[in-house]
Amino acid sequence: MGDVTAPLRLGTRASLLATTQSGLVAKRLEELTGRPVELVHIRTDGDVLTGSLASLGGTGVFVAALREALLDDRCDVAVHSLKDLPTAAVEGLTFVTPEREDPRDALCARDGLTLDTLPRGARIGTGSPRRAAQLRAARPDLDVVDIRGNVDTRLKRALGPDADLDAVVLACSGLARLGRTDTVTQALDPAVVAPAPGQGALAVEARTTDLAPGGPLAAAFAALDHRATRLSVTAERAVLARLEAGCAAPVGALARVDEGQLTLTAVVARVDGTEKLRHRASVALGAISGDDDAARDLGVRVAEALLADGAADLAPLAATAQRPTTTPDPALADPTEAGAPGS
Repeated sequence: MGDVTAPLRLGTRASLLATTQSGLVAKRLEELTGRPVELVHIRTDGDVLTGSLASLGGTGVFVAALREALLDDRCDVAVHSLKDLPTAAVEGLTFVTPEREDPRDALCARDGLTLDTLPRGARIGTGSPRRAAQLRAARPDLDVVDIRGNVDTRLKRALGPDADLDAVVLACSGLARLGRTDTVTQALDPAVVAPAPGQGALAVEARTTDLAPGGPLAAAFAALDHRATRLSVTAERAVLARLEAGCAAPVGALARVDEGQLTLTAVVARVDGTEKLRHRASVALGAISGDDDAARDLGVRVAEALLADGAADLAPLAATAQRPTTTPDPALADPTEAGAPGS
């Protein structure tokens, strides 16, 4: 990034949701840097290919092209939905996490229906194996239909004049950013449908060299980063990393910072919804410099507890994510939260 007076080039997917999210970040970057920001549309495989997300290769399908544009100096900043980011770090790139939107899933149903009041056999659409598994666990009588498309396309499947579904499930955060919360008939309780790790959060990414002390983006990125969000999503993503789970695995996780503690709940479900495991644990936050490591360790330990209870038998986890040979920390076992088969 040579000329610090030139516009910042912000790489984004071209969808309405992506450009809306990127526009919010662009406005904040203009305030923090005093420089104009221009959006650069980057086409990703996820925008071109058809089929389910799992069949397209999972979360990274929306990310790789944006990261290549950053590394090739075709843009200076990229904005991702954090839940789309693979857990492995990319050499030469660093991201920060602005304050998170509502991480819950949203039911958008005809006639103001909720998950409890949908009639038996109702057709409910989602493209997420995680959502599908937990919906089936909560309501085995529902017909869960695999769908794709942008937000408007999905909403029309349930709320449009030619609707062929009774409801669809989307992220509360995306609907809020688009100003479409009027379509939400129920924000689903995370105890019923646990959100995707990182859901509701954005990742604002740049080349690591541009974020070095004194670098052109260092101060702005430091101001963008939200500590509670960062610690929460670090713990959630550590669960995914330890389980070696991709988007085809029905894994949910949600962490919160409250009164000096970080509390994490994670869920692994069988794809057909007949079994579900849940674990919750907390860690005290102390020295600022060590909090990120504490969050990461919490996620790993919760994942180990899930593996010890048989998570690898329920969900399509990577072959190397074997059950631990050691007994998990008893402090992790919360009898009020640990799920028995079919819970």
